[in-house]
Amino acid sequence: MGGMGIPARLLGNGETELLHLRTHAKSMIRPTLVLLLIAAVAGVAVAMIPLSWQPVAGWVVALGALAAAVPGWLVPLLRWRTTTFTLTNHRLITRRGIITKTGHDLPLSRISNVAYERSLTDRMFGCGTLVFTTSAEAPVALRDIPDVENVGVTISSLLFKADSPAAGS
Repeated sequence: MGGMGIPARLLGNGETELLHLRTHAKSMIRPTLVLLLIAAVAGVAVAMIPLSWQPVAGWVVALGALAAAVPGWLVPLLRWRTTTFTLTNHRLITRRGIITKTGHDLPLSRISNVAYERSLTDRMFGCGTLVFTTSAEAPVALRDIPDVENVGVTISSLLFKADSPAAGS
């Protein structure tokens, strides 16, 4: 479901990575539409500039479009690329951040329930939200997880296996 993501040096003794995911690319649809709108507006603006104002006005429009594209498309792209969810046989690891990195490790032993939610749009794109109920904290929701049903089943199976009497022998 994903490539290897967490360096082995960050895994504990006997810990193995089972899944490494990032949010579904669906989260980049709106920023991509914003980028296309910026390009269209810039194209119309350049076409309407009188020739006597060229090339300076063209450069001003291009710089303005670039300035709009950074927060409108590039920042969301970098957020998408730097947000990962990794499931190991011991914990759920979330990592996010472009400049300031944040992470959260949730031991599997603290997860008491795994649920998923799928809106109509989520079903169209084959993703959804995983919701983990924990014994001590507020529920943890991971949005836009690809193939959410299979990921939920994998996690539930791992939890059930960990709780079974045979797991201790």
